[in-house]
Amino acid sequence: MHSPPLPVSRDVVLIGGGHTHALVLRMWAMNPLAGARLTLINPGPTAPYSGMLPGHVAGHYAKAELDIDLVQLARFAGARLILAPATGIDREARRVQVAGRPDVAYDLASFDVGITTAMPELSGFDEVGVPAKPLDRFAARWQRFVEAVAAGKARPEVVVIGSGIAGVELALAAVYRLKAAGVTPAVTIVERTASPLPGPGRGARNALLSHLERAGISLLADAEPAEATGNTLRLADGRLIPAGFILGAAGARPHGWLSGLGLATKAGYLSVRPTLQSLTDPALFAVGDCAHLSHAPRPKAGVFAVRQAPVLYHNLRASLTGRPLRAYRPQRDYLKLISTGGKGAVADKWGLRLDGAFLWRWKNRIDQRFMDRFRSYPPMPAADLPADSAAGLREAMGEKPLCGGCGAKVGAGALDAAIACLPPSRRADLISGPGDDAAILRHGDGVQVMTTDHLRAFTEDPYVMARIAAVHALGDIWAMGAEPQILLAQIILPRLAPRLQAETLREIMAGATEIATLAGAEIAGGHTSIGAELTLGFTATGLARTPVTKAGARPGDALILTKALGSGTIMAATMTGTASGIDTAATLEAMQRPLAGDAARLAPCAHAMTDVTGFGLAGHLLEILDASGAAAWLDLEAIPVLPGALALAGSGEQSSLFPANHAAASPRTDLPDNARAKLLYDPQTAGGLLASVPGEKAGALIAALNEGGATAAIIGQIRSGTPKITRR
Repeated sequence: MHSPPLPVSRDVVLIGGGHTHALVLRMWAMNPLAGARLTLINPGPTAPYSGMLPGHVAGHYAKAELDIDLVQLARFAGARLILAPATGIDREARRVQVAGRPDVAYDLASFDVGITTAMPELSGFDEVGVPAKPLDRFAARWQRFVEAVAAGKARPEVVVIGSGIAGVELALAAVYRLKAAGVTPAVTIVERTASPLPGPGRGARNALLSHLERAGISLLADAEPAEATGNTLRLADGRLIPAGFILGAAGARPHGWLSGLGLATKAGYLSVRPTLQSLTDPALFAVGDCAHLSHAPRPKAGVFAVRQAPVLYHNLRASLTGRPLRAYRPQRDYLKLISTGGKGAVADKWGLRLDGAFLWRWKNRIDQRFMDRFRSYPPMPAADLPADSAAGLREAMGEKPLCGGCGAKVGAGALDAAIACLPPSRRADLISGPGDDAAILRHGDGVQVMTTDHLRAFTEDPYVMARIAAVHALGDIWAMGAEPQILLAQIILPRLAPRLQAETLREIMAGATEIATLAGAEIAGGHTSIGAELTLGFTATGLARTPVTKAGARPGDALILTKALGSGTIMAATMTGTASGIDTAATLEAMQRPLAGDAARLAPCAHAMTDVTGFGLAGHLLEILDASGAAAWLDLEAIPVLPGALALAGSGEQSSLFPANHAAASPRTDLPDNARAKLLYDPQTAGGLLASVPGEKAGALIAALNEGGATAAIIGQIRSGTPKITRR
């Protein structure tokens, strides 16, 4: 017999996707701790590696080259990833507070949220200035500035506030990049103190000052910034420095919310003991730049974050298993390799002056070696079949892992065969057929519609999964133009300790309730059970005066789609580690968008309507054509697709349901064999509405839909003929 999955009994939460936590996740993946659930909370799907930022500013690296893909890393580690900023912590309840969603429970938690170089004390900086950290925002703003300069829409004038190593590196990189763009830059470094570049030793300092002089960078010492505007930095003595881009690099600052946690701090940084535990609470750890090593204070540097990772990894496991913890002892000094704009660098150690291209090559090798740990991961071994197994088992398992969401649905052929076995209805008040989106019952002067749907989880975040499952289940109600009433939840939880069951259900119900409330409905109850994996579903009811069905599409009608295609392909590629985290995050966000506004705009004038889900756009359009006795042509280029979906489809990525959808629909389609056409067979989870509307009304409807947040487009037209789909 196969052993059932082991239950989860403890929650470990990593707050922030810094270098230490990224390394801990990778180590955890190689040796997970049974019974422990790992969660990463981070505002975005990527975490930039700070060591390569000056090279990116100079144009040596694309932004993607310095991004750690946290979606891929979390999936490799078996961790759930929550894409939202942490805002606080409730130590008594042991929950992390997260912006815009329910709190997240923890048994152990660790902070690795980095620092900021924001300058709230400088008038105007928050509006027009750009702090060097956090890096994501800075990199995006810098790229837009360079593009504007190259297009002649911005002046190549850069002011860097702060003459530490970071400020000097970024100033030299800015000059190099702007010269490469074909302009003559004016770059100024403003330093409050009388002695710029206080950090490096004498040799490195002299070398860097020489580089600044050769690059034509002005260095203003003993200069106090007073006000930042859109085109100048005003100094306290009245001088005005032209500035198209104002960069804040004047030293590290802790994030302000850390000081409100009730934990011991030093200048706003979380004070930790040698074990990296908080001085206040041993269940909380802090690492990287946001931590203050009370036993061995050190400057903020990435080398310490990297070397803390094995200690944090050990101590988290030791805390969960009752074993002794280790102490982190940082080295007293370390080699600093400081880039100089072009592919050169200066070394800072022992006061020597070492300068040249060979140092940049050395630095590049170190940086690339670090990033290589997150660019690809060893494949997890697939489960071997038993030596004795029934014929057909390997074929039934398929070549790819089973997808979640609608990718795990039964194919149309098997489903049609099952429906054909149903006896005719004997209810006089049932006016729908087995193939309709929902059951339709006469109810007073109108009708009540009823539907049910459930999804195998494809994200480890139960809150997000619940929101998507609720949107998906309500899709049939909205597609019929009905007003949602009641939802009943069907929840299968994986094996969890009782407290974790309660916490997971709390997150699920919070997400589902948000969607139900937005729809004007209520959750009236449901059923829960324990199974092998998380599965969420809802039964929903709604009321309508006259339902919109799949029948009724008329020749000349325009076909409108309200969400982009590709969710099945992207989520399948996420499972195999080939989708980018940015594209995965965008797809999860799209799936959470409710269709209430789309339905309210379309239902009053739609001749036929359905939601695009498991059978893909082609399969669901054919349902409309069969019910209406019509044909359709599609403008493939007009069909909106999710970011990354076309490239993934072109490379052969597809959901496990794709072959069944293609086999069922392609005999009645006349479409090219390309990536865009393949997405018509892609199963969609919580997909958009597909409506057949009068052609003369389509333009106004598209404008209204997109104003309401849809990604809507006119994708084709209904025509006379045998039900079939052709291209325009």
